[in-house]
Amino acid sequence: MVNPLSNKRATLVYLENSETITYDDVLNPNVQVLKGNIRFRHDNALMYCDSAYFFEKNNSMNAYGNVRLVQGDTLFVYGDVLYYDGNTKLARLRHNVRMVNRKTTLVTDSLNYDRMANLAYYYTGGQISDPLNVLNSVWGEYSPSTNDAVFRNKVKLKNKNFVLSADTLKYNTKSSIANIVGPTHILYNEETNIYSNRGWYNTATERSMLLNRSRVIHKDGKTLVADTIFYDKKQNYGEGFKKVVMTDSIQKSTLYGEYCYYSDKTKNGLATDSALLVDWSSKDTMSVHADTLFTSKDSIYNVVKGYYHVRFFRNDVQGLADSIAYSSRDSIMNLHGEPVLWAENNQLSGDFIQAFTKNKKINKVFIQQQAVAIQHEDSVYYNQLSGKEIIAYVDSGQLKKVNVNGNAETIYYPRDDKDSTLVGMNKTQSSFVAMYLKNKKIDKVVLTSASTGTMDPLLGLNTSDIYLKNFFWIEDQRPKKVKDLFSIFPKTKRFKPATDKKSASVKPK
Repeated sequence: MVNPLSNKRATLVYLENSETITYDDVLNPNVQVLKGNIRFRHDNALMYCDSAYFFEKNNSMNAYGNVRLVQGDTLFVYGDVLYYDGNTKLARLRHNVRMVNRKTTLVTDSLNYDRMANLAYYYTGGQISDPLNVLNSVWGEYSPSTNDAVFRNKVKLKNKNFVLSADTLKYNTKSSIANIVGPTHILYNEETNIYSNRGWYNTATERSMLLNRSRVIHKDGKTLVADTIFYDKKQNYGEGFKKVVMTDSIQKSTLYGEYCYYSDKTKNGLATDSALLVDWSSKDTMSVHADTLFTSKDSIYNVVKGYYHVRFFRNDVQGLADSIAYSSRDSIMNLHGEPVLWAENNQLSGDFIQAFTKNKKINKVFIQQQAVAIQHEDSVYYNQLSGKEIIAYVDSGQLKKVNVNGNAETIYYPRDDKDSTLVGMNKTQSSFVAMYLKNKKIDKVVLTSASTGTMDPLLGLNTSDIYLKNFFWIEDQRPKKVKDLFSIFPKTKRFKPATDKKSASVKPK
């Protein structure tokens, strides 16, 4: 006898036991009616039932009542009715069907089991359970030999810690790994939502690899989106690769990068490769870029640190530095490595700068060592202050007062009260200078008593006279928009006005 669906020769189904056997060639030709303690054997499978019709000529049978199919010592299938074809090795079980394969149990009302392919499938709803998970779906397929299962239509995987919902899912009952092949939602203890349409989730270790712009959303307001995400729920640790976006809706900040990670256990985060931190907690958004950005948090306060090629932009203030550190504990921004700040037409620089903030606005700037404050007066002239340290006071985004302590030097250009024309160049030296500004212009300068100074007319001034020795102006490096933050300039590229050997005169504007 040859199986029409296979090149292999079909084997015979043998009746090994039955309490009664009856024949009726008139009413039921070629049918043996069996009752009581029935056992069939086909290859390595045994089939038991209470009653049966045996179609010996067709190599098939129908079994009823307490049906049990045993294959080897690991696979057991139970049901109320069994239709079995020995030629195709297809077993169709109906009503109260249960398949047990080691620690995996499949329950359904209608199950077809292809013994030749060692594949079982249901199509009217079923459930597969193992020690970790319970999976329900309308359609399902299970391979006892490989432990692979495929589920379609209203798929739901229940675990003690989470619930997974999908339209299609692949799952291995031995490895406990769920392969995500369609739109999938995982809800973890009512606190974490995972959305993905491709990837895998290890339900034993609770680690996952999520692809195709998947999302991980925490109840505390944190969201992670990336082309690829590695996520460890037990460790509360996530990594994002390519076009990563980490958003904190509570702190109202977003971290971007080509690589990012965040640990909810340690409260530490990192972004690198096009890293960008955007703080949108106030109306005026602050954007900070660096080669690498670190975020951390203690019980209350947030800390942000950036290293190398630091640049930041906000409408009222811009800056650059080699590194930056900010803590919400004291609301102070610390800038290291030849930092420069710009506010309107003012440029502040030094070896170290501290920017003090209040209500998300800078209200004081403290500059140490090589401190320089410059105000662009017009196309040629710059008001300049330098000293050991500078303290600049800001109100509503405008510079109001500047104090210079130690070796204070100034160059500034007073204007005529009537027509606001420049009347000359004032150059001073003292131990302390206080400069007051009004409407973005110098209103008053106060010097210590032991001071020296000169007032020179503009006509006839040489270029070597109108700049302090440590003057530099790098407006071209100033970020004018967020996109400019990713521009990199060498540290040595600082514009200093050239002075020729002839000391050519500067023509007043």
